[in-house]
Amino acid sequence: MQSKGPEILTLNAYAGDAESTGGAVGTTGIGIPQLGLGVFQTPEGKETVDSVRWALEAGYRHIDTAAVYGNERSVGEGMRESGVLRRDIFLTTKLWNDDIRAGRTEEAFYESLDRLGTSYVDLYLIHWPVDGWQRAWEVMVDLYHQHRIRAIGVSNFQRHHLEELRAISAVRPAVDQIESSPQFLNQELIDYCHGKRIHVEVWSPLGGTGGTLLKDPVLQQIAEAHGKSPAQVVIRWHLQRGVIVIPKSTHEERIRQNFDVFDFSLDNAEMAAVSALNTDTRNGADPDNFDF
Repeated sequence: MQSKGPEILTLNAYAGDAESTGGAVGTTGIGIPQLGLGVFQTPEGKETVDSVRWALEAGYRHIDTAAVYGNERSVGEGMRESGVLRRDIFLTTKLWNDDIRAGRTEEAFYESLDRLGTSYVDLYLIHWPVDGWQRAWEVMVDLYHQHRIRAIGVSNFQRHHLEELRAISAVRPAVDQIESSPQFLNQELIDYCHGKRIHVEVWSPLGGTGGTLLKDPVLQQIAEAHGKSPAQVVIRWHLQRGVIVIPKSTHEERIRQNFDVFDFSLDNAEMAAVSALNTDTRNGADPDNFDF
């Protein structure tokens, strides 16, 4: 029998390079729930408000959005309607590519705060490694010092992006949010991040909208053995890999079901069977070759 809620992982919210500081690493000890709700492609309005409220009522305490999703106002409204105290919710949003290129990091951040209706965010991410991300990172460090962001990180950064960041800044990202699913493990990058004390969050954890992953007979067999759904098996697999997972749904029952993954575990053979579904095929864009 597992715990009744997600593990709370500790972020290295503002940390110097351990090698260059003789092993001393600063951390503010920010806790991030290992399971959250993602709202990618969830439209502004009632659908997003309800999804966020349902999630928080079901026990979620981690919500992940982004400026480009166009639903930050509804995320904030759903949080307020839930009755859960703001301080008990871990909220992530992201800096969009156009604002990075235009050098609008600070302006874009405060616009997100206004839409969300909050005075701070728990985690602010560079959404994609577009031209100008290096300067954006410097501004985000400044915003951290102003206590408007509790932790800063990146999204869709490959190893070479992280190595460049390490070379130009003493501040290590708390998180790298990347694509990963049983069909696209991305394990080498995950292992690299964990070796550098960077937590990994995964998007498209269930194989992406319209995918066929959850119909796979291997997942269906494991799910039947545990009395769970294939989606619950995949979420459990991610949790046992040590990554942060943010599945999305706009259906109340599925949102609740996705959170009901703490009363069973997968054994080593089952973990290996899920990992063996890997085809190294991305569902989303390649961070080294995208045009948006």
